Amino acid sequence: MTAPAHPTVDVVKIAGNIGAEISGVDLAADLDDGTVSLIRGALLEHKVVFFRGQDLDTASHERFARRFGTPTVAHPTVPALDGAPAVLDLDYGRTTSRANHWHTDVTFVQRPPLGSILRAVTIPPYGGDTVWANTAAAYTDLPAELRELANRLWVVHSNQYDYAAYKPSDDDEAARRHRQVFTSIDFETEHPVVRVHPETGERALVLGGFAGRFVGWTAEDSRELLRLFQTHITALENTVRWRWAPGDVAFWDNRATQHYAVADYGTLPRRVQRITLAGDVPVSVDGSPSRAVSGDDTAYNTDLVHPADER
Repeated sequence: MTAPAHPTVDVVKIAGNIGAEISGVDLAADLDDGTVSLIRGALLEHKVVFFRGQDLDTASHERFARRFGTPTVAHPTVPALDGAPAVLDLDYGRTTSRANHWHTDVTFVQRPPLGSILRAVTIPPYGGDTVWANTAAAYTDLPAELRELANRLWVVHSNQYDYAAYKPSDDDEAARRHRQVFTSIDFETEHPVVRVHPETGERALVLGGFAGRFVGWTAEDSRELLRLFQTHITALENTVRWRWAPGDVAFWDNRATQHYAVADYGTLPRRVQRITLAGDVPVSVDGSPSRAVSGDDTAYNTDLVHPADER
């Protein structure tokens, strides 16, 4: 358990391999450096941290995010919340297709986010939980032969949909509209299956829903091995499930996790808002960086709120 920087701050594990709840912190306040350091340390140790009962708006949400990095624009293709270029407004069932698949955020670009900070705005009375998985623990738990194979493999990530994997819910009007916007710019990147975490030095698997095939392999040949790696990532012992309440905030290390938003709330409203922090180019175990095949993520990773020449 991370030692608190202030006696009123507690960090409590909520699952064996991932996840902790931090209490005694008002995220809307002007946080001191010690509290920021505590949160960062807890994030690196537990991969995802949760805060209950926060009173954030879009401005204080972004102010909190800036203590840990530079916010990206909301998304490479999906428009931001009006008046808030860094905020992705996820109003599921109304304007946004549900993210009920395992993924790491925006891995189809060369520089995926460092982390994501999600706050609950409207939460259904039941359902709508989110589940996270620890991709560093999953790598460690692989049999030695699979680890050695993973160290050598690269995988193609894309924002183009896998039409063979469609579900009936993918064909409603909101899903079709979202899909058209999401794929309006073609992004494709080759990432190592195993990246070295730039802060902890841990090795973590880079897979999830945007991973389509291994470099040099067909999609058909790739499918079963991708599935095998995914079963290790999403083993129940390697996950944490969060029951949302309005005002909750989740902050996860996007370099060492996957997550899944459970779509079990029917037509009830569920609205959350996300800010992502600019990350770096993943590096393989032999030091090779990820390679962009199509799409330029420069605009996505540009701080439009505070351009470099005005800082």
